[in-house]
Amino acid sequence: MVTNSSTAAPAAPPRSRPRLLVAGRLSDQLAVLLGDQIDAGALQPGDRLPTEQQLAAAHGVSRTVVREAMHQLKSRQLVVSRQGSGVFVADKPLHQPLAFDPKVLDSVQDVVHVVEVRRVLEGEMAALAAERATRAQVAAMRRALKAIDTAATAGRDGVAEDLAFHRTIAEATGNPQFRLLIGFLEQYLLDGMRISRGNEARRLDFMEAVRREHLAIADAIAGRDPARARTAAREHLQRGERRLVEGGVIPGPRRKLSRATQPPSQGDPA
Repeated sequence: MVTNSSTAAPAAPPRSRPRLLVAGRLSDQLAVLLGDQIDAGALQPGDRLPTEQQLAAAHGVSRTVVREAMHQLKSRQLVVSRQGSGVFVADKPLHQPLAFDPKVLDSVQDVVHVVEVRRVLEGEMAALAAERATRAQVAAMRRALKAIDTAATAGRDGVAEDLAFHRTIAEATGNPQFRLLIGFLEQYLLDGMRISRGNEARRLDFMEAVRREHLAIADAIAGRDPARARTAAREHLQRGERRLVEGGVIPGPRRKLSRATQPPSQGDPA
């Protein structure tokens, strides 16, 4: 929080000249900057934030960066969208929202720690989705898988499409809290997924393994088999970690991925 001082210390930049952001995770930096302004009271509950275009221009970033930052602030319940009106500072929540240490992505190994959280969460989401998914939701999963294949064929990293697939599983649980939680986790998983998919893109066997694992999850959900869906989701994330080891991205005992190109079966261990 900035306070006035009569000392000779350099003056803080005036509010009329927004600070430009430097290279790095720009969406994280912008989310922290705006969050600090809200916490300090510079932005009060009910205040309307500048438009997406205005924020992008003021801080020298793209509108995609602004959208990602807004997603983070919404996940932290600091801002709310009002259709046709814009984004506003939210009323103070009764309870502090879940938050990880911002340094959680300072190393690839720390990314693995977050993936462990995701493995526990997504295994149970897949099991619930197998019990509750509608035909329309299963169809959405199939479309999401096709979008991943399209992205890979076009030479893109497919991170957004991969996240969208896992989002369809959260939706299919029928529990909106899972959708909110997976949306919150995305801000911490983006770098990890970029690392994982970049590693997998170097080897055709890795890419085929991921495709089969995703398909196994969707097939188990479509087949109304919660146990198989849970196993498939957990093993997908476990095998992703093994691929990072095999690719030399993270340290660990080297293991052959002889089963990685095979979809999980109902009898595979969790």
